[in-house]
Amino acid sequence: MTHTVTPAAATPPASSPAREPKSRAPERSLARRLLARPEIGALVAAIGVYIFFFAVAPTFRQADSFATVLYQASTMGIMALAVSLLMIGGEFDLSAGVAVTSSALAASMLSFQLTANVWVGVVVALLVSLGVGLINGLLLIRTGLPSFLVTLASFLMLQGANLAITKLLTGNVATDTINDMDGFDQAKSVFASEVTVFGVEVKVTVLWWLAFAAIATWVLLRTKFGNWIFAAGGSKESARAVGVPVNLTKIALFMTVGFAAWFVGMHLLFEYNTVQAGEGVGNEFYYIIAAVIGGCLLTGGYGSAIGAVLGAFIFGMVNQGIVYANWNPDWFKFFVGVMLLLATLVNLWVRRQAARR
Repeated sequence: MTHTVTPAAATPPASSPAREPKSRAPERSLARRLLARPEIGALVAAIGVYIFFFAVAPTFRQADSFATVLYQASTMGIMALAVSLLMIGGEFDLSAGVAVTSSALAASMLSFQLTANVWVGVVVALLVSLGVGLINGLLLIRTGLPSFLVTLASFLMLQGANLAITKLLTGNVATDTINDMDGFDQAKSVFASEVTVFGVEVKVTVLWWLAFAAIATWVLLRTKFGNWIFAAGGSKESARAVGVPVNLTKIALFMTVGFAAWFVGMHLLFEYNTVQAGEGVGNEFYYIIAAVIGGCLLTGGYGSAIGAVLGAFIFGMVNQGIVYANWNPDWFKFFVGVMLLLATLVNLWVRRQAARR
């Protein structure tokens, strides 16, 4: 009788090794992730500048002196925030400096000439500033010219109009004082008052600056419009291909610069009661430099609001630190040039490190 042997089930031997999982790409280290942040170079620079002036200028260590540093940084920082957003979106605005003066002049002269409540001038100045930003954006879109040329033309036109209209209405290059007009005290409390923080008088612009920085950071990192800004600055064609309204985004960014120019202009008006028609020329370069020091690339598509805050803070420390150290203030522009060069090199290095795996 034949005995049939049934083969054993094809089960793997107990000693066979388990199947190895598919290899995964190694996660980037914490240091690598930090280097990828656009503001890390500005943070390192800010710490270094603070330590330097803390060591060489005893006055710099006082609380009220630091409040002055923050004030200097805030008036530049509010503009630097808006300019940095525009640069992330891939554009420049060379009219930003004189636009601040244009806004202040419009509010002052309109209120004085009409003998109206100063808030009338404030609201009209806001419309003027937003209108300048809108025109810059529309010219950019309609003509296809680089923003450098479009806003350079705006810069020249605003500069000429500031002087010509001021002389026509006032007979000189400065506006009339408006501190005795209705609404002045209320407007001053909003734009140019002081608040006490831990026993130190701090300009309200510092608080506005930090609030605007928080809003800008939230917009960039948590909203669809923030994604549009990065996409429009990175590659217009690719952004359009995925449905990003590039033209609308750029116009909105130019109007944001206009809003910031209005706010800073109102501060200058209600802080000093009068405005010089020739002020503001050259400040646009400081706004751009503060944004670059903060990590924004000149090619667009990269940067942060926090970096712009740090860039403006460095400006404030250098500006006042030189004074507190009893140095010749002419050295300020030298330091600005050094900071710009170093910031550009650091940003380039950070980008290369962040791109490595």
